[in-house]
Amino acid sequence: MAKVAFLGLGVMGYPMAGHLKTKGGHDVTVYNRTAAKSEQWVKQFGGKSAPTPKAAAQGQDFVMCCVGNDNDLREVTLGKDGAFAGMGKGKIFVDHTTASAEIARELNAAAKAAGFDCIDAPVSGGQAGAENGVLTVMCGGDQGTFDTAKPVIDAYARACNLMGAPGSGQLAKMVNQICIAGLVQGLAEGLHFAKKSGLDIEKLIATISKGAAQSWQMENRYKTMAAGKFDFGFAVDWMRKDLSICLGEARKNGAHLPVTALVDQFYSEVQAMGGKRWDTSSLIARLDRK
Repeated sequence: MAKVAFLGLGVMGYPMAGHLKTKGGHDVTVYNRTAAKSEQWVKQFGGKSAPTPKAAAQGQDFVMCCVGNDNDLREVTLGKDGAFAGMGKGKIFVDHTTASAEIARELNAAAKAAGFDCIDAPVSGGQAGAENGVLTVMCGGDQGTFDTAKPVIDAYARACNLMGAPGSGQLAKMVNQICIAGLVQGLAEGLHFAKKSGLDIEKLIATISKGAAQSWQMENRYKTMAAGKFDFGFAVDWMRKDLSICLGEARKNGAHLPVTALVDQFYSEVQAMGGKRWDTSSLIARLDRK
């Protein structure tokens, strides 16, 4: 059992912190910007809540974090009453936020200067993966730090691997989002074409999902996509935030991401349709409207 703080109790962080308590058996202290959410978590899982990130981090072996973006991350770590001011020497900060590789390296340098360690560890698997404790975790940092943190992360992970030096976890998550973007657009176009052609969707998917077209998105989203229901996962607003990070990194490293850039624009059309909080499979909505 370890002493663990968890900062950020959104749709991902809330169940992840819960797994640390119930499955991991750890002593967990939580912090959330909206205190009512912390109180709700403590009522459901036990443990303790803290009024600031600094207070939550004090005396902990590990501090886990899952917030919205780079600015949120700086606020909760380096800001006034930030977690880094409360962390002891030799302890470990694990960041599950999907953020830039730049801030991952910045936080790692700040942690090293203060005498503790840092891992960037963005996750994939969505809300369902967090709730079921089967997330994929992509980590960047030192091998020894990773080896120490992995048994704690395993409370909510199906797979957890070290990708390389600080920032590598975030870079791996960018690859994940790039792959998903193109795949969902392809599935959206396929289903749209099938409906226009009068094909039986159930028979179609039962057939092609046994071949090379098979994917997690096909298996888990084709029914809701065909039905025009988009309340089943990662929101369009958040996907556009992630794709912006991917495209920004590509401008730095010289990678060419034409499909990713195009799909990002398609998601902007979905936002304009009122789909900011629809899940990412809603790409089909902009096709079916025409």
